[in-house]
Amino acid sequence: MQTLREQLAVQRWDDHRLYHHSRINQSLHLISALAFIFSYVMLFINPVVASLVAWSVSMTSRQAGHFFFEPRGYDHVNQMSDAHKEDIKVGYNIQRKIVLMSIWLAVPFVAYFYPEALVWAVPSNEHHDLIGLTAMWWLYLGAAGLLFRMMQLWIQDSLLSSLAWGLKIITDPFHDVKLYYKAPYYLLKGEMIDPMLHVHSKG
Repeated sequence: MQTLREQLAVQRWDDHRLYHHSRINQSLHLISALAFIFSYVMLFINPVVASLVAWSVSMTSRQAGHFFFEPRGYDHVNQMSDAHKEDIKVGYNIQRKIVLMSIWLAVPFVAYFYPEALVWAVPSNEHHDLIGLTAMWWLYLGAAGLLFRMMQLWIQDSLLSSLAWGLKIITDPFHDVKLYYKAPYYLLKGEMIDPMLHVHSKG
């Protein structure tokens, strides 16, 4: 039986070796991670600011790295097709991300045209303007997206897998700084793709 720590290590390793080959993607993850850490601090001070930074800076830079810069062809490092990687991905694959980001984009439109549909879940009247409603519902969306996928993993796989993934998502910003702090340096040297020598050595 794997422990939670072992399962977390496996998920982190698979996420890195399978989905973070591009140095641009890695650099964007570094930006995302730093913004997320700022949002974690602001969550206890100003949740509106925390949510706006988390979604507008952290999530957009993170997902842009995956959508636009990460190679989507056959993965020669791991000997896997992109379709196979999408099928076995523990977290949000591209299809799930499209759904999540579509909801994210829809929130400000609903807040602008139908604010009465959202104010019921925002107790403070000071957050009933467009920015406040949008930020608070983005905050709810983040929590809901995390819990929804954890429930799916619990049903499809195991409680251990679910808890490990949830812990991974929450701690990813700190781990990404540790992994990708050198990515901009390699990018400036002209290295667009991580050679993943450490993956080959483990294989």
